[in-house]
Amino acid sequence: MSEEHYLELCENPVQFEHASSVNNVFFDEANKQVFAVRSGGATGVVVKGPDDKSSVAFRMDDKGEVKCIKFSIGNKILAVQRTLKSVVFPDKRSLKLLKSQSINVNWYQYCPETTVILLSTTVQGNVLQPFAFRNGTMCKMSKFEIELPVVPKPAKLSLSERDIAMATIYGQLFVMYLKHHSRTANSPSAEVVLYHLPREGACKKTHVLKLNTTGKFALNIVDNLVVVHHQSTQTSLIFDIKLKEPDSAVNMHQPVLPARSIHPYRIPLAGPAVVPSQPPVPCQLYSSSWSVFQPDIIISASEGYLWYLQVKLPPAVILLQDKGKLMDFLLRRRDCKMVILSVCSQSTSKGSLPVVATVFDKLNQVYKEYLEAEQTYTAAMESGPSRGSAAQKRPVRTQAVIDQSDMYTHVLSSFTERKGVSHKFIIAVLMEYIRSLNQFQITVQHYLYELVIKTLVQHNLFYMLHQFLQYHVLSDSKPLACLLLSLESTYPPAHQLSLDMLKRLSTANDEIVEVLLSKQQVLGALRFIRSVGGHDNVSSRKFLDAARQTGDQMLFYTVFRSFQQRNQRLRGSPSFNPGEHCEEHVVHFKQLFGDQALMKPSTV
Repeated sequence: MSEEHYLELCENPVQFEHASSVNNVFFDEANKQVFAVRSGGATGVVVKGPDDKSSVAFRMDDKGEVKCIKFSIGNKILAVQRTLKSVVFPDKRSLKLLKSQSINVNWYQYCPETTVILLSTTVQGNVLQPFAFRNGTMCKMSKFEIELPVVPKPAKLSLSERDIAMATIYGQLFVMYLKHHSRTANSPSAEVVLYHLPREGACKKTHVLKLNTTGKFALNIVDNLVVVHHQSTQTSLIFDIKLKEPDSAVNMHQPVLPARSIHPYRIPLAGPAVVPSQPPVPCQLYSSSWSVFQPDIIISASEGYLWYLQVKLPPAVILLQDKGKLMDFLLRRRDCKMVILSVCSQSTSKGSLPVVATVFDKLNQVYKEYLEAEQTYTAAMESGPSRGSAAQKRPVRTQAVIDQSDMYTHVLSSFTERKGVSHKFIIAVLMEYIRSLNQFQITVQHYLYELVIKTLVQHNLFYMLHQFLQYHVLSDSKPLACLLLSLESTYPPAHQLSLDMLKRLSTANDEIVEVLLSKQQVLGALRFIRSVGGHDNVSSRKFLDAARQTGDQMLFYTVFRSFQQRNQRLRGSPSFNPGEHCEEHVVHFKQLFGDQALMKPSTV
């Protein structure tokens, strides 16, 4: 079944003329280019790379068998090796010796991503000497020794280059050693031993990947996962070196997922004799003609294909039952966002609150780390560059950063509408997410609180709403207060709860006045504005409008007199300034109560 295959070959492979008696195929790991050399180059050389722009075709003179062929970086210089001792540059280029090292070499490996070369020395070949190349210079790094399972007698070359691979995993360079135990050993199964190779300092053995079987293996690195292919069973295993016990000198790892085959792949037939309707033929996976290159390349020279190996995350959701471990695994993958959100949706539907809590905490830990990195970057930009400090890089927001908007849109809003789920569990899940955000000191967005309130109201859980507000489980905010006001017709106490919230905010005085005036509680609004010391600055026109709209003449009289007294106190006259636009209210007052009712300016 397709959901069981967590590895697949890319849909658009690089195609080239397959190897034959007249066509030799070479691969350049640095440029990721395949060279198809026909008749020693006399009838053409076709170079194909990861994209169409890197494709090149040319001819060479046939001067014997080609042992190796490649371009320099940028396709500027072509180098051809026809014998074991000489390299020819067809365009008459010459090289200048900058630095040399005298050392006995059994074999070598080169990592183009880190520009590090690894040389096998000594008789047994297990002492490795790395060199790093930077800015045209060669730097000798600390040599180290590979621990062989059995020391041969007499001593002879026992470590082959087929047992060694170099690759970058989570930004660090590792030397990977395929360790085959002898059949007489207590532990006959093979292992992959990882040695961390830093630019400076000693190389250390840090990880051991248990393969639990023997045979012929090959290694790839895909999305920072170590992929181990096993030819006899035609299956692969994946390991994540970040899934480890903390503070261990050497970490032992079991496969993250059970062994599975790469997803079946079909090769379309080509050529003039092929019937258009003829279906593609199955590709022979794990073929002995396959060649594996780092980090994620598989080449079949016999079929003329170069594939990039890819990891499919949805099968991991099915195969990895431990949700905490699953989240740790998914959060480190490149295209993880929608899969993680689907795990959140599945977790909420299963009805296990501890699992939901674990998932939320894993997400919010990554979310918090990103927010802190953003704050550090912003602070550094605002303070300006300091002397001697490196330029601050803006943190990259990966798909693992699942923010509150993502959760609200893709998980929580639809979850609250789900049929057949206990409303108590729905509330518990919402509050668990808010609890997790608070635990990581992440400010909760008001729309999450609104979702909680709407869900409580929908199920008539007003007592719980009152408790949440009374004990400040739901944080105060203006949008939340406005939402409470809108609930007054359904739940009358919501009006007072809203006012209490606005008062606590202390920055919402204008909103409180507007709310009270809209409810025709004009005297209440007047008392409130006096209690916060804002009476001298409010608009008299706004209060007189509201009082007049009530139709209560005595209320209008009281409010009018209140502002006349304010004017007298502030300016020594009860009259309204022209800028207050209260002329129509003065006329209305005279009509109701007569000129004699107006306050007269006090005389000294």
